[in-house]
Amino acid sequence: MALTSSQLNAIAEQVYRKFPELKGSRPAVQSRNAPGAKSPEAATNYLVTFKGNGQTAGRQLIQRVVRVTADARGNVIKISTSR
Repeated sequence: MALTSSQLNAIAEQVYRKFPELKGSRPAVQSRNAPGAKSPEAATNYLVTFKGNGQTAGRQLIQRVVRVTADARGNVIKISTSR
């Protein structure tokens, strides 16, 4: 079972609220096996990756990558970012 468009939109809205410079970027979605899952439905997590550009305090452009781990129901488990 893949993430539905409404689940993906809900994840994207959470990311856009926290990282407004990524608004409008379309994410890449990959399925992952969840470690220690007790049922086949819970065995899949999704890695949703957003890429965009942000600015430093000195006005330099930097690429920002936000990775979201979500479960099969579309609930966000973890959000991490790199600069």
